[in-house]
Amino acid sequence: MNPIHFDHLQRCCLTLERSLQILKACEPGSIDYEVARNAVVKSFELTLETIGKLLRKILKEYTGTPKKVDELIYKDVLRHSALHGLLSPEELERWFAYRDNRNSTAQDYGVEFAEHTLGLIEVFQKDAQRLTDTLIAKHGNR
Repeated sequence: MNPIHFDHLQRCCLTLERSLQILKACEPGSIDYEVARNAVVKSFELTLETIGKLLRKILKEYTGTPKKVDELIYKDVLRHSALHGLLSPEELERWFAYRDNRNSTAQDYGVEFAEHTLGLIEVFQKDAQRLTDTLIAKHGNR
């Protein structure tokens, strides 16, 4: 079993947290606000993708068929994570919403959409940190 490294995920969570702090300090409508907003949205995307990759690695520890884990779509990775106690049912529904939003950010870069995404980010940041802590507690010392 290969060790699972969480350094990159922890860095993603810190970057997202700091990006949110910077955004809150900016004047809405300013260029600095737009730069910070873009950083927050990109941090959201990167954190979500990094978590998905780590969940796949972790799920392979729970199953005898790693190839089947590789074939799972993202939402099925989330479902299996909930089945193994890594996400609660309530968290699972929020993670579905995060994924749906991420799929939309790849197609819609408008200001209104970016602002909608920002509405999810603070809860996402807390959920991402909690999931990171859970993953490290359960799988960090291997």
